[in-house]
Amino acid sequence: MKAAELRQKDVAGIEAEVKALQKAHFGLRMQKATQQLNNTATLRSTRRDIARAKTILAEKQAAK
Repeated sequence: MKAAELRQKDVAGIEAEVKALQKAHFGLRMQKATQQLNNTATLRSTRRDIARAKTILAEKQAAK
């Protein structure tokens, strides 16, 4: 997800997005542990998406 898309959402929307990304990342980690994950680059991209969303969330909360 791009930063511009996240900046358009409100705080509750970003929090929901972070929760969904964390759930997806957990699923990918479990697939990796059971040797079912084909594309390991998705782990890196979801981790970075989580960080991006948390950064924008912190910016929005600090602006209040």
